[in-house]
Amino acid sequence: MENWMIVALIISVVVVLAVAAWVMSERNRSKHLQERFGPEYNWAVTEAGNRRHAEAELARREVRARHIREQRLSPSDRERFLSQWKLCQAQFVDDPSGAVDRADQLLVEIMRTRGYSTDNLHERMTDIAAAYPDHADHYREAGRILDRHNRDDASTEELRAAFLHYRTIFDDLLGGYDEELRRVS
Repeated sequence: MENWMIVALIISVVVVLAVAAWVMSERNRSKHLQERFGPEYNWAVTEAGNRRHAEAELARREVRARHIREQRLSPSDRERFLSQWKLCQAQFVDDPSGAVDRADQLLVEIMRTRGYSTDNLHERMTDIAAAYPDHADHYREAGRILDRHNRDDASTEELRAAFLHYRTIFDDLLGGYDEELRRVS
């Protein structure tokens, strides 16, 4: 076999291996983002009209959310939000719809204080899905109920469910139990 044939064969093998590695990397990235964002992944792909553009945006949001999660609330902000949440819970007894509205506003205030996007529901949803994937469905469902409430189409039991959904997110946005352990240590 001549030298140029050996070089061509080696180059071909290297190119095939590089393409295979790239395909596997893209497949793993897609799988990771699908698992991380759940239904938001499909929404982003549909909205962008292109899987690569959507994945680039989702990856950017994931990095951003990881950075924001590391930013803790100050003790005074944390206490202020905790106090407001307690008032919100007490309000639910006499004014369930007002309490759910206030819970939503309070979560937006916490997100804004921590640096999350708060301009619209989609940005908040994407940030929640990136930072707290276990809570994405809770936030989405609470948003649906709140939307129905705004059209006067939600029962008190549904408002209670929305409030409980918000409660699951509230603790983690506030810093959660892990934050308390860090302060004690």
